[in-house]
Amino acid sequence: VQLQASGGGLVQAGGSLILSCAASGLTRDTYTLGWFRRTPGKEREFVAAMVLRGVSTMYADGVKGRFRISTNNAKDAVYLQMNSLRPEDTAVYFCAASRHYVPDVGGYHDWGQGTLVTVSS
Repeated sequence: VQLQASGGGLVQAGGSLILSCAASGLTRDTYTLGWFRRTPGKEREFVAAMVLRGVSTMYADGVKGRFRISTNNAKDAVYLQMNSLRPEDTAVYFCAASRHYVPDVGGYHDWGQGTLVTVSS
């Protein structure tokens, strides 16, 4: 599976941003598409995930109520709508694919390149 993320940029605190990730090379298996992020000096952490062609979603506690994950099944794409952004949301965001519905980094077998999100205070 190949994943191409886009949409990062600079935004002021309280603002919004949408990240997009296009997936290709999918088989007939059921996939979970997830978003993760990494800040300098920290491990990559889970943000949100959704089953492609499904309805199940899950979020990290720190983004619940502010971020929303969605998919476009026709385009095999996943999006992350980020609202009420905070400086601590500044990170490189990655999309990833898994054949399992899990929030664990180790459960994802394919990763896209990261896209940088910077939230200024």
